[in-house]
Amino acid sequence: MTFRLLLTAALAATSAFAAPPVAADSIESALAQGKFNFDARLRWENADQSNLRDANAATLRTLFGFTTAPIAGVQGMIQGENIAVLNDPNDYNAAGTNPGGAGRTVIADPPATDLNQVWLAYTFSDTTFRVGRQRIVLDNARFVGDVGWRQNMQTFDAATVTATPLSHLTAFYGYVSRVSRVFGNKSPQPDFDSDSHLVNLAYSGLPGGTLTAYAYLLDFRNSAVNSSDTYGARYAGATPVTTAWKLTYRAEAATQHDAHNDPVHYHADYYLGEIGAAMAPFTFNAGYEVLGSDHGRKGFATPLATLHAFNGWADLFLTTPAAGLRDSYGSVGVALPGGFPVTVVYHRYRSDFGSHDYGNEWDAVITHKIGKSWTVLAKCARYDGKPPFFDTDKFWLQTEYAF
Repeated sequence: MTFRLLLTAALAATSAFAAPPVAADSIESALAQGKFNFDARLRWENADQSNLRDANAATLRTLFGFTTAPIAGVQGMIQGENIAVLNDPNDYNAAGTNPGGAGRTVIADPPATDLNQVWLAYTFSDTTFRVGRQRIVLDNARFVGDVGWRQNMQTFDAATVTATPLSHLTAFYGYVSRVSRVFGNKSPQPDFDSDSHLVNLAYSGLPGGTLTAYAYLLDFRNSAVNSSDTYGARYAGATPVTTAWKLTYRAEAATQHDAHNDPVHYHADYYLGEIGAAMAPFTFNAGYEVLGSDHGRKGFATPLATLHAFNGWADLFLTTPAAGLRDSYGSVGVALPGGFPVTVVYHRYRSDFGSHDYGNEWDAVITHKIGKSWTVLAKCARYDGKPPFFDTDKFWLQTEYAF
């Protein structure tokens, strides 16, 4: 409570200078009418994997940025980021960046200070060009995302174009020269030196949903094993069944093969089918996702995804096993009185090639908003593993202030 009161008081004066980003008529007015943004996220994470010592990380992530008002269609943004470790940094393995954490379970939140975003954009008619370090989140972030769950956000040094050339049609193209990953600059898992192309076309004029086609052509000079070409399509939407409840659905298919200097020659496919129902205060969801394998040589890969959101919050399948992955899952959500939404998720895992049992997982989360700016969260994951994977338990407590 003391932390919250102090932070609110400190930010009150700053927020008073923020103005809505209306169109400006000079550089001075573009700056004066710009908008500050601030986010402070305090988190404690405990991770316990059966073949390692347990880990604890208390971290504070702060983001502070400024976006100008548009002037003659031109707009700019700059945002800095800092991740501070509040407990002994050797109490967890910070993705291999701290030798003292060796032998402990990985919590991929190393300390860092970085320029998170800096970009210029130009908008005319229904088209926006943006160049610089930026967030890119496409569709549900299954293939391209900002990894927003980790304290260090993933961003892209890129030139992008977003346009609506026809009614209901949104087109996106991005050329990516570098991917700033979540592990920080001192990690043995480096940022991607990239020569990659992202294409995404979404048409929302169909009844009940949006049809999307995409091509993600990834070339990483310093990580050839993650280079690939992926082509796919998805259909997602919702339709009311009665005045009380609605049906949601999603279907997706993609194909992937090696590209450029990938040392493994392979071809793998991706499939997903998902259906859900919402009737206040309840939501239900069930799905089946397949990340295929080429006869055990290599599995379908999504190295730019917001991976924590898929295949379980214990993060055992951030890298698809060579034998692929089949994930059967279901979830139940309920909005408890007072504004406390709760979600429980179950996953059952098997390989795509060889039908090996990979175990199962239970996940749960409860959140609560306090006013417009504060959010608190408690979250857990319990994975019951089968060889070569190990039992893993994770637990998080988090509070976040944002304006």
